[in-house]
Amino acid sequence: MIASPHLLCPRLPAFDAEDLDTVARAFQRVPGCTLRQSWRVGNEPEFLPATVWAGWRASAIFVFGQLTDATVVTFASRSNERLWELGDVLEIFLRPDGQTAYSEFQIAPNNLQLQLRYANAAALARARKSNSIAEALVHDINFKSHTWTRPELNCWYVLAELPVASVFDSPALLPDARLHFSFCRYDYTRGGTQPVISSSSALSAPDFHRQEEWGTMQFLP
Repeated sequence: MIASPHLLCPRLPAFDAEDLDTVARAFQRVPGCTLRQSWRVGNEPEFLPATVWAGWRASAIFVFGQLTDATVVTFASRSNERLWELGDVLEIFLRPDGQTAYSEFQIAPNNLQLQLRYANAAALARARKSNSIAEALVHDINFKSHTWTRPELNCWYVLAELPVASVFDSPALLPDARLHFSFCRYDYTRGGTQPVISSSSALSAPDFHRQEEWGTMQFLP
């Protein structure tokens, strides 16, 4: 049985968040994790790989992803839309150890964002029953991101800067913190109707909210 990953996240050096080359250099010694379809016996024929890295600096968590993609596409036109229904997207789920509430951050290739916060499992159940994210929606988005599309390399990149306050209910120091996490992806093909989904977690079903199967994240001094 495949286990969900345990990531050791180091303190990152200073870097220019708008420059892909310097971002990549900052993460070059950071352990990463790959996305997969662990609920299947084998990957779908259309599955394409992706790798995600995480580190920290000051009072923020940084997540950097490289996503192989032959047709980068999104029809999103503004932030806080239902990005996962509108095209390619990287999703980041984070829940501090011992905390009930968890956060979900989504970034599309055109750098539009969606931020959600679920107070508990009951809040998720209500959202699914009503097919509405209104209760979980964070209207004042408080994280930063940058994206780069490289069609000549058949991939796109994303960097997310997530303030501690956007994840933790109470003040926390990252070197002492432990998080449950999952990095997930919707990969659409232009003209297609159903996305190929994948996750860093060892999910036994294609449901990104299965917290018991998420990985763990520890921050190194």
